[in-house]
Amino acid sequence: MKRKTAKEILAESFQELAETKPIDKITVKDITDNCGYSSATFYRQFKDKYDLIAWQYSRGIEEIMNRIGIDDYEWRQSLIDAAIHFQGNKEYLANLLLNTSGYDSFLAYMTEANYKELKRFILKNNGNRELDKKTQMYARLYCMGTVCLTCEWILEKFEATPEEMAEIYENSLPVPLHPYLLRK
Repeated sequence: MKRKTAKEILAESFQELAETKPIDKITVKDITDNCGYSSATFYRQFKDKYDLIAWQYSRGIEEIMNRIGIDDYEWRQSLIDAAIHFQGNKEYLANLLLNTSGYDSFLAYMTEANYKELKRFILKNNGNRELDKKTQMYARLYCMGTVCLTCEWILEKFEATPEEMAEIYENSLPVPLHPYLLRK
């Protein structure tokens, strides 16, 4: 049996609070009181609650990306699973987007987290050869676009199923990234 880490427990505490309270109103003290930890424990794990949010978001994306290539799990399925993950956490993510004072910073962090995971995956598939500047720019552009579109979907600016979102994610992939991500 795997025990939960302090980071995982603090993140669960935060997410539990976020179900009923705007993110901007949740304090570190609220988070630690909710799970029985001290603020010193919190600050050993995270800089602030936004660092916790970022860690939690990155962890979810990383788990999905790490499955690619295992048991015929392909890029397309990772896109569907990511959209299902976002849909399953829609209320929580909408709370983050609507009630976070640094909305633009949060989008930038989400984009950077996605880029980091995408780059890591591409490097794994190209023998760890450093990406040239243009490939890095295509990857960044792709992450910026998919993050912004996903946020609009979470905020219900349009309706789409996870499968439709995955199709859009896949079809908007820049051609120079195809060899690294699409297996034909």
